[in-house]
Amino acid sequence: MSQGLRGKTLFITGASRGIGLAIALRAAKDGANIAVAAKTAEPHKHLPGTIYSAAEEIEKCGGRALALIVDVRDEASVMGAVERTAETFGGIDICVNNASAIQLTGTLQTDMKRYDLMNQVNARGSYLTSKACIPHLKKSANPHVLMLSPPLDMQTKWFQNHVAYTMAKFGMSMCVLGMAGEFKEDGIAFNALWPRTGVATAAIEFALGGEEMLRACRSTDIMADAAHVIFNKPARECTGNFFIDDILLYENGERDFDKYRVDPTKDLFQDFFVPDTMPPPPGVSLKAVK
Repeated sequence: MSQGLRGKTLFITGASRGIGLAIALRAAKDGANIAVAAKTAEPHKHLPGTIYSAAEEIEKCGGRALALIVDVRDEASVMGAVERTAETFGGIDICVNNASAIQLTGTLQTDMKRYDLMNQVNARGSYLTSKACIPHLKKSANPHVLMLSPPLDMQTKWFQNHVAYTMAKFGMSMCVLGMAGEFKEDGIAFNALWPRTGVATAAIEFALGGEEMLRACRSTDIMADAAHVIFNKPARECTGNFFIDDILLYENGERDFDKYRVDPTKDLFQDFFVPDTMPPPPGVSLKAVK
């Protein structure tokens, strides 16, 4: 067991499955405390995992878990969950804004209910959760806030096919840009982390095209490993960054990226929002491993 996050408390939204759960399990291996803040209390008909199954996995990995039913759109729900986390574990050291809603439709095909959902969960939810955690983070020795959101690359190509979704995700990144500056003197780090390729989650399977698409992805482990690197950096020296997973890991010594492939015989598909100015690290290819 590495000691990196031992005894640290993480508040993670959307941690019942996918990338949020992977980040939680990586921290749990160090002996961290995890608040699993998500709305899935009962098993979903399509999606695996609940806050309770996630908490069980976390404890099996060596962490302590607190399962909390949280709707990030609801201020009272978020505030209450954050206070309960701080009371249970004696504070909060890391806030991870992972909860997200996606619908890749054009303007005329996006009903306003779905527009509201994406903006309430992604942009507003991340703003609210950060706001709720900040008073506790100010008391932490090495406080971090991480948004699972992309670099602010303002190009038409990222907006034209799904402007509502892009606005909602870039709203999260705007929180990083602004809050990193606003809370610099307090020593709270605000960073964004985004995957170069698709990541094998239920969201990819249902939003982008099924099992075949999953085989062209990397596993959630790459995002968990990258987040772990960020959390172990000194907060005062690492803030306001928009990290791409493989670049960050390469810069911190990782060289084996094929281990993250779901199916090495498939070309990896590049995710949305990765700037042309951020190519893969030296020797890292998205082509199938021959």
